[in-house]
Amino acid sequence: MIGYDFPLLNLFLVSIWWMWLAAVLFAMIYAFIDNFRRTDHGGGAKAMWALLILVLPMVGTLIYIVSRPNEYTVPNPRNV
Repeated sequence: MIGYDFPLLNLFLVSIWWMWLAAVLFAMIYAFIDNFRRTDHGGGAKAMWALLILVLPMVGTLIYIVSRPNEYTVPNPRNV
């Protein structure tokens, strides 16, 4: 591997790996928090989204973030 011949390149590749891992973990935590704070779907839907995010971390998080409705289009049940 080319990273073993050049120590600074190896350090750069490891740093990129850790940044990618931190970004994925941040996105997963954001998806969990957003999922359980939403009022537009019930407990079963929240459990299924949480299960999808846990079983398929990157794909499930990406699907959740892309498919969730905009916050401005969701009616607030407290104001109705």
